[in-house]
Amino acid sequence: MVANSGLIEVIARKLRLYKAVNIVVDPVMVSTSGSRLINDEAVITLKESLLPMAAVLTPNIPEAEVLSGIRVTSSQDMIRAARLISEAYGCAVLCKGGHQLNDANDLLYREGSYKWFNGKRINNPNTHGTGCTLSSAIASNLAKGYDLDAAVEKAKTYLSGALWPCWIWAEAAVP
Repeated sequence: MVANSGLIEVIARKLRLYKAVNIVVDPVMVSTSGSRLINDEAVITLKESLLPMAAVLTPNIPEAEVLSGIRVTSSQDMIRAARLISEAYGCAVLCKGGHQLNDANDLLYREGSYKWFNGKRINNPNTHGTGCTLSSAIASNLAKGYDLDAAVEKAKTYLSGALWPCWIWAEAAVP
């Protein structure tokens, strides 16, 4: 989470300096519960400086609403919001599902088409930071040379494995 304009500007400047590619940006503006995490000035700087540099943006539903300017209450709204965000910033968008909208289904939109990555909500109280973890895993997979679809699929598998309660794995291993 980058909470102020100054930090956002430094990050954007350094990414340009190092000619970074495959930039994955998790906007971290609004929590899953709807709480604003950065101020309005920082949101403007994020939109102007960092988001246009992204290869992929990974907003959750509340963030997709802020970035697209529309209310997201259905799968069709997710598609529309992702399209608007993609067109505004010229990048792919992985709109992260859940948030009382669907199970754990994420929507990847790019270049006029979309693909769903379905998942199951895992009953685990330790889900804080899962969006950032997913974005980091996508970036890591892109750095390994995977294409975007494979990078997202592998990242979702990794995150699901990390969230799966240990006791289930232990019971499954008992003959």
